Amino acid sequence: MAGTAVASGPHGSVPDGTAAPGPLIAALDIGGTKIAGGLVGTDGTLHHRLQVPTPADGDRHELMTAVDHVLDDLARHPHWPHVRALGIGSAGPVDTARGTVSPVNIPGWREFPLRDETARHPAAAHLPITLGGDAVAMTAAEHWQGAARPYRNALCLVVSTGVGAGLVLDGALHPGTTGNAGHLGHITVDYNGRPCPCGSRGCLEGLASGTAIARTAAELGWRPGPDGDPTATAVARAAHVGDPLALAAFDHAARALAAGIAATATLVELDAAVIGGGVAKAGRVLFEPLARHLADYATLSFTRHLTLHPAHLGTDAGLIGAAALARHRLPAPR
Repeated sequence: MAGTAVASGPHGSVPDGTAAPGPLIAALDIGGTKIAGGLVGTDGTLHHRLQVPTPADGDRHELMTAVDHVLDDLARHPHWPHVRALGIGSAGPVDTARGTVSPVNIPGWREFPLRDETARHPAAAHLPITLGGDAVAMTAAEHWQGAARPYRNALCLVVSTGVGAGLVLDGALHPGTTGNAGHLGHITVDYNGRPCPCGSRGCLEGLASGTAIARTAAELGWRPGPDGDPTATAVARAAHVGDPLALAAFDHAARALAAGIAATATLVELDAAVIGGGVAKAGRVLFEPLARHLADYATLSFTRHLTLHPAHLGTDAGLIGAAALARHRLPAPR
């Protein structure tokens, strides 16, 4: 299974085949639609990137075979001898204490021992391996090289088909005991809200995710254009040209996000909130109502200064974040 390889980084593109600048970190980013692999420098530059489709409906062995193929391709890269650690960011929930993953969107993996299975690969057997959830990895990336870099206390959210988040507290990533701290998508922001698949009710994810925005728009009476696209992306396009129902759907999502962000800021005194993921690409039709509602909810003296920022790293955040999770496992310089 050959992957598509590119090279890029937060400091500009890096042509494949150039000399490796010192030790590297191998990175895996595992999601419901793709499994990406990369080689990341200690300065956060992504020197090599490839990806394959996730066989999301496959069994546990088929899924792990796809991961092994990505590792095979990485290990064939001429820079592989410079790799000193391996980081994995996976869709969750994860249990970093046990090294297992149970991604909601990958049903073939339930309590799957991803860390141990990855360590069985011949190219990875000698490497220290660090596992984290995808939202925590995105948080690590944005704090290392992105929009959260200037801040000691930040909340980073991935708003896409779901809502995930991670925390930076006192200048350090705060993943929690099992790697799930900051799991903002499943805090209740509407106690009379609809039931959530997680078993709770009125969860933020059910109000602010891309799936929720599309559903809210339809419930308000919005209808797709001639292309028939009913997704949040299409709702965003309609909002940008002033469709009042599309704007109302984004306002509804932004209000829920603001409530969740403000509650978190009240709990842990945040300096900034960074928003990434597909829904954040909507730009001003999300961020303008979000800022307005946040001003209504973050009213205490120690929350009013909270600033909002779009994420900087885009599609590379997962790999850069997986590498960031593993940075502390690099051998000390001699």
